[in-house]
Amino acid sequence: MTELLMKRVYEPASPDDGFRVLADRLWPRGISKDGAGIGLWAKDVTPSTGLRQAYHGGLISWEQFAQRYRAELLDGPALDEFAAAISDKPRVTLLFAGKDTEHTHVRVLMDAVRQKL
Repeated sequence: MTELLMKRVYEPASPDDGFRVLADRLWPRGISKDGAGIGLWAKDVTPSTGLRQAYHGGLISWEQFAQRYRAELLDGPALDEFAAAISDKPRVTLLFAGKDTEHTHVRVLMDAVRQKL
């Protein structure tokens, strides 16, 4: 079974990360594509632009954001495709750029992927 971890993309890469996946729609500022050690950029499993903007703009709460994001993940094929792409990897680290490690879409994504795997 695939072990899922998460960390900020600005933290140094480590061999313990396993397969590194950037789970952000936008490429993080100041990170070079060559030196990031990212095996997959999974834009399709990130929150829609409208949902992301509503949350960051304070129009919806974290709970509303998480609920709507889960619905987005379950509505389309992206989650199944992503789960299939990482299912043969023993350890996957989902990387994100945001500073808030508690209220990050990656936590919602990890839960959804675990249910699929």
